[in-house]
Amino acid sequence: MQPHTDCPTAESGNRGQLTASDATFIYNLPFSDLLFRAHGIHRANFDPNAVQMSRLLSVKTGGCAEDCGYCSQSAHYPTGLKASKLMEVDRVLSEARKAREGGATRYCMGAAWRSPKDRDMDSIVAMVEGVRALGMETCMTLGMLTPQQSARLADAGLDYYNHNIDTSERFYSEIITSRTFADRLDTLANVRQAGIKVCAGGILGMGETAEDRISMLVTLANLPAPPESVPINMLIPIPGSKLANAKPIDPIEFVRTVALARILMPASHVRLSAGRTDMSDEMQALCFFAGANSIFVGETLLTAENPGEDHDAALFRRLGLKAEQLERAE
Repeated sequence: MQPHTDCPTAESGNRGQLTASDATFIYNLPFSDLLFRAHGIHRANFDPNAVQMSRLLSVKTGGCAEDCGYCSQSAHYPTGLKASKLMEVDRVLSEARKAREGGATRYCMGAAWRSPKDRDMDSIVAMVEGVRALGMETCMTLGMLTPQQSARLADAGLDYYNHNIDTSERFYSEIITSRTFADRLDTLANVRQAGIKVCAGGILGMGETAEDRISMLVTLANLPAPPESVPINMLIPIPGSKLANAKPIDPIEFVRTVALARILMPASHVRLSAGRTDMSDEMQALCFFAGANSIFVGETLLTAENPGEDHDAALFRRLGLKAEQLERAE
């Protein structure tokens, strides 16, 4: 089958505005053709057998004022999660050292906030500076940020800021009403303007259509600069949450979305994020072939279960994968 030669993806060096029709054509290619195309682009931009290892720590859990329908930490739903205060800096750095010893090169810290308060910024800055001093990349996810907060995090040396757009603009209000899709994009713009790299992706399996998944990725690819990291999450249905009974996404559709993310954003790390405990080894292998090249390691992912490091190590051995090494410019 001949490729869709007029699609302005970066594989041809053309960073023109991508359209939904271009992306839909690619998404609906025969599965083997789609994976062949995605893997070729992945191989041209990355070591196809190296996977970035990140560790995620919840530095402030629960009690969030947002009503995100997928989240165990929202105060709007009876999920049974007890709220906690912001973790002490020394404890965060102790956990970061353990992560580094376990092979993680990026340390991500998340707080269940609508947005951080100014009184918390000193501690947040100290966490960033401390993790960087350990020789690891730093990532934070703290909710919405103002330009001033973004600048302060940039001054502290924050490498990445995670702020997912979650889904398409059309479907967004079905999942979240306490902040808008535009609010999400504003925070991404503030972070980018401050000089921090962007980590932004979405969640699959919330009841969205294939068109919503495609639209989400087109939105990300068409940002002034695509996100350097694109997390693709599979919904973990949380008892008590709005989406507790959501129908699981078809595994082939999930892999198609990973492949499309790789094709539309060739130079980005595509992270296979939440939901890996419910993915078979074969599904994960297809995702890696389709262009996923980053995972979270460790037993937990914020408040949800994550495959244990022994399981990941065994899978990596079977697939001949290795941990990507960090190359930080000094």
